[in-house]
Amino acid sequence: MNPEATPGGHANEPHSGAMSSRLNWLRAGVLGANDGIISTAGLVVGVAGATLERAPIVTAGAAGLVAGAVSMALGEYVSVSSQRDTERALLAKERAELAEFPEQELDELTALYVAKGLSETTARTVAVELTANDAFAAHADAELHLDPGELTNPWHAAGASALAFTVGALLPLIAILLPPPTARVAVTFVVVVLALAFTGYLSARLGSAAAGRAVLRLVGGGALAMAITFGVGQLLGVAVG
Repeated sequence: MNPEATPGGHANEPHSGAMSSRLNWLRAGVLGANDGIISTAGLVVGVAGATLERAPIVTAGAAGLVAGAVSMALGEYVSVSSQRDTERALLAKERAELAEFPEQELDELTALYVAKGLSETTARTVAVELTANDAFAAHADAELHLDPGELTNPWHAAGASALAFTVGALLPLIAILLPPPTARVAVTFVVVVLALAFTGYLSARLGSAAAGRAVLRLVGGGALAMAITFGVGQLLGVAVG
């Protein structure tokens, strides 16, 4: 029972099924890969602007990849753990209220289904049948929009985030190491721009947004980041040299 909640509404986002969950995970993976691409590209291009030697570029790129992946994993773990703790607390509160106020909870479940468009009689019938089958699951779904058996695993989230970042970071790192020294920056720039255009398009499609704007934002931001870091690298390289 939640007296401050209006029927059919809750602070949590509505649960829209397994497909929506998969799309959210995929979208998060694409965004994580974008972070890996942009941050690592900026790092290695900046170092390449300061020196033509291969070792410093490899060291900087590898360090950036590892640090970024660990940071992404830790951030995702903390975020999802906090979310999971909140969800567990809400579920425990709901279970306690069902045990203490069963009639009020039945009335609330009925009101939730009325708010969704069912008649009072039909909503009451549905609420009674769902309560008889599994009252806790019915309230978790209708009121909290949660599936008690499918709460997000923070370890899975951390691993997926680190993997997505690593995959994205490997692209500019490989791109800058394969060409000859004089072509490194140009090749990396082209590869990164193409990769960002693809991931921008994919993320926009997954989010049902305009692909053109998403691609322009990512490509423009990535190109600007590489240009700035390359310029800084050249200035520092000249100063140190």
